[in-house]
Amino acid sequence: MEPKKKRRWPLIWVLLFCVGALFFWWSQNAILTQTVTIQGAALPEAFDGLRIVHLSDLHGKEFGAGNEKLLERVAELEPDLIALTGDLIEREEELEMVPALARSLAAIAPTYYVTGNHEWAVRRVRDLKALLTENGVRVLTNGYELWEKDGTTLAVAGVDDPNGPLGQKTGPELRREIQADYTILLSHRDTVEEYESWGYDLILCGHGHGGILRIPFLDRGLLSTDRTFFPKYDGGPVAYPGGGTCFVSRGLGNVGRSFRLFNRPDLPLLILTQGE
Repeated sequence: MEPKKKRRWPLIWVLLFCVGALFFWWSQNAILTQTVTIQGAALPEAFDGLRIVHLSDLHGKEFGAGNEKLLERVAELEPDLIALTGDLIEREEELEMVPALARSLAAIAPTYYVTGNHEWAVRRVRDLKALLTENGVRVLTNGYELWEKDGTTLAVAGVDDPNGPLGQKTGPELRREIQADYTILLSHRDTVEEYESWGYDLILCGHGHGGILRIPFLDRGLLSTDRTFFPKYDGGPVAYPGGGTCFVSRGLGNVGRSFRLFNRPDLPLLILTQGE
């Protein structure tokens, strides 16, 4: 009786498996930088060309040791301002990565932060805000800072995520306090239509992860973080008919054991320009 021959995988299947594995790794780790021009008639000439790098939904992920690859990419974009729109961490142990990341970002450009829903779920927001502040990041807790140049002003404002304390100041209430020629709001949730009535010139938000899995060729998000199919606002700029723009980041990381597919980590550069 002849001995049984060992079953061998055809070479094509081995190659397909290797290509698939590489593509999956690339989808999780190859940062996509896109440059988006945001036009606004209200923008003062002094701030024409302002460069904003928008980081959102990192979820504790590290791109290289100490996030060196992410930091290199941010520096290459030469921002005037860095916006962190929440979900920086999702587990308590990820607080350890915050000081070095905060120091490095703040060394590149003025960096502003607002909370997301996951930071509140961790129940260490006070510690997180303290770490960020101690290491050079401006934490916006339902407040704002004014930039002044050539006699004109630009406000950088931020609101805490709704998962925060009850009775906190709302975005519209904060807007009524601000006297500035141009206003930027940092907020975590991708409630794009709600923001239209708030009166800000530019809103930066995240939360939706670009629809988590994107449909190739159509470049559409498949699933929202609320588990509804084909989210309407799955990333990019949305211009309001009455003026103003909301920009939704696709985010950089993943929630828990979820993964990205046809949806690379998103690191947009926004350039503000005058115009209609």
